[in-house]
Amino acid sequence: MATMKSVKTGAQNHIDLVDVERPVPGPKDVLVRIRACGICGTDTFFLHIGGMPAGADGSMRSIPLGHEPAGEIVEVGAEVTDLKAGDRVVVNPQGVPSGIIGCGGEHGAMSEYLLLEDAEIGKTVAVFPDTVPFDVAALNEPMAVARHCVNRSEARPADKVVVFGAGPIGLGATIWLKLRGVQHVVVADVIPERLETALAVGADAVINSATEDVTARLTELHGEAANALGQPRAGTDIYIDAAGVAAVFNATVDAAKWGAKLVMVAVQKKGADIDLGGMLRSELTLIASQGYPTEIFEVTPEIVEHHERFAKLISHRVPFTEAERAFELAMTPGAAEKVVVTFDAR
Repeated sequence: MATMKSVKTGAQNHIDLVDVERPVPGPKDVLVRIRACGICGTDTFFLHIGGMPAGADGSMRSIPLGHEPAGEIVEVGAEVTDLKAGDRVVVNPQGVPSGIIGCGGEHGAMSEYLLLEDAEIGKTVAVFPDTVPFDVAALNEPMAVARHCVNRSEARPADKVVVFGAGPIGLGATIWLKLRGVQHVVVADVIPERLETALAVGADAVINSATEDVTARLTELHGEAANALGQPRAGTDIYIDAAGVAAVFNATVDAAKWGAKLVMVAVQKKGADIDLGGMLRSELTLIASQGYPTEIFEVTPEIVEHHERFAKLISHRVPFTEAERAFELAMTPGAAEKVVVTFDAR
């Protein structure tokens, strides 16, 4: 029996690196040798709580982790006709019948090999060329999340936008907004190094929301407008919350002009008191953005075209042999922007 190493949730805030049986593809399946896999906030959430809730009694079950993979097909089932060994692929974690890859499903991509059942181009995988490094290709899934939030915003070229949170999703949204032709995009964060990255990927301006007055800076950058009562507000059209903290809602309500939009793509860590009266006075539209209903492979050709720009989002590349260090980095607030685990080419 051939085995492989795979990362699962262990005790709270710890991974288990385990030996498991290497999957064997069925007639409609492919086996992918993982070459890179990103670590996401969802992974660290599962680690913080010690797995996935298993029942009403509060018990937890260990789950395999990793849902941001890029790899190389090494085995192909007899009935698969549009894929072949050697194809470099990115994966739709929600496109397999055994559950979401790395998020409670049977398989996780933080493993040496990944089984993809019912493999099909455009549904399960997309093929990318060897001009794109595997670590950058592994950004495909989070960049689909970022693209969906930009699509939900319906941003137009003349719009003025602020993105709160210069993590991978916020920076990805910034890139997509600029590629969409949006005139002015500001990024706000509290970590200076992240704001430098925001400028490097194309943000027109940045705000350190720990030291600067957000409303005043947005008014300076986007001009002065008003809410429904004529009170002075910033001229910003669209606010994107890629931070997931209550302060973003408060800052938005304080600054929002009449008819502004707030797109929530970050997972809110805990509930917050929101000034609903302030929302009313601005007729602020709240738009939620979850996942990527259509975007998972729509983004792939543009990541291929602009891969050097997307590469700037990766702050740490850590070998799979040091997986524990990679997850520790990802779980330490402010220690890393984006951690991608790399696998050797055995």
